Amino acid sequence: SYQKLERLKIERERLGAVNLRAEEELEEINTQLGVSVNEREELEEAIRHLNKAISDLNREGRARMLKAFDAVNSHFKNLFITLFGGGEAYLELTESDDPLDAGLEIMASPPGKKMQNLGLLSGGEQALTALSLIFAVFMTNPSPICVLDEVDAPLDDANTMRYSEMVSRMSGKTQFVFISHNKITMEMADYLMGVTMQEAGVSRMVSVDVNQALEFAEA
Repeated sequence: SYQKLERLKIERERLGAVNLRAEEELEEINTQLGVSVNEREELEEAIRHLNKAISDLNREGRARMLKAFDAVNSHFKNLFITLFGGGEAYLELTESDDPLDAGLEIMASPPGKKMQNLGLLSGGEQALTALSLIFAVFMTNPSPICVLDEVDAPLDDANTMRYSEMVSRMSGKTQFVFISHNKITMEMADYLMGVTMQEAGVSRMVSVDVNQALEFAEA
């Protein structure tokens, strides 16, 4: 009918002009889609490789961490007994089964005392326990130099002597630079440096080669 014909004409006009490049544009869109799909697959593959690398690193890190922990813990136990002249101590991983996320707790039992956390020990006992751990780390992975600042201040003479003997024993692999006012500690040094004030308000650095000084004294 006439009305149907008019309606069809209006619908045709609404469709607009015929796009002669429609087929070419479809091919271009399909090409772009193919590139996007390939890029997505490459990205997903890269993510899989990255996740595997992270997993491998974490596994290797856990293995190395546990190996280092066991080595340090073993040295720590022995050094604690040496520095305290007895007793018992150990390191413990806490708060997580994953060594990469775990915390570290120091448990110690000086001679005649029960096993307890480091924080419950006296100042001198804490200092000597901390020194045991520091020396344990250096024995596990030696460093060319170690600086100790007044670590002997809270120690009595007997513990200072053990500490000095330990530093002297380990000085073959590590050079120790220590700050101290303790005569027992200073007596085992190879080289002493200090500050003097011969004139009021004027400071001078003084250094002494202990071994050379002893040779002069004997001569």
